[in-house]
Amino acid sequence: MTLSTAEIYQAFGRQLRLFILKRVDDPDDAEDLLQEVFIKIHTHLDTVQDHSRLLPWLYQVARNTVADYHRSRRPLNELPETLTEDPEPLEAEPAARLAAGLSEMLACIPESYRQALEMAEIQGLKQSQVAERLGLSLSGAKSRVQRGRAMLRQALFDCCHFEFDRRGGVLDFASRPDCCETCR
Repeated sequence: MTLSTAEIYQAFGRQLRLFILKRVDDPDDAEDLLQEVFIKIHTHLDTVQDHSRLLPWLYQVARNTVADYHRSRRPLNELPETLTEDPEPLEAEPAARLAAGLSEMLACIPESYRQALEMAEIQGLKQSQVAERLGLSLSGAKSRVQRGRAMLRQALFDCCHFEFDRRGGVLDFASRPDCCETCR
C-alpha cells in the first residue's frame, strides 16, 4: 500500500516536527526544516521500495536535512592576510612515524609475500599487474597481497601497542618493551 505525501504528513508530521525540534533551537527554523523534509519526501517517495520500512526512511530524510542545516550554519574562519611560520616543529603524526619504520618490518615478511605487498602497496600496481610480474594467477596474487598485509599487521601488533579513535584511525602508539627498533 502506497501512501501519498498528504497521508504521510497526517500520519507522521507531528512526530517528525518533534524529532526536528529536539535537534534545532529555533522553532521557526524547525518548521522550515519540516517543510524541506516533506519536499524531499514528496520528490523521492517513489524510490521507496519496501513500504514496511517507510518510517525509518522518513526519519533518515529528517536526520539528513537537520545535518545539512547544521553544516550550513557552521562558521567559516577566514585565513589572515599573512600567515606566520610556526617556529617549533610539530611532532610527526603517529601514522607518519609508524610509516617511517615499515621497511624494517617488511623485511621480516617472507620474500614472496613481501614482493607482492611492495608491488601493490608501495609501487601502486594493480593486483593484475602484480600477478603478471610474479607469474601468478590473479587470485594467487590477491591471496599473496592479502596474506602479506595480514603478516605485516601481525608484526605491527606484536611490536606496538596502538590507541585508535572510534573510526579506527591511529591516535598514538608505543613500542612494546621487547619490540624492535621500528616503532621508536
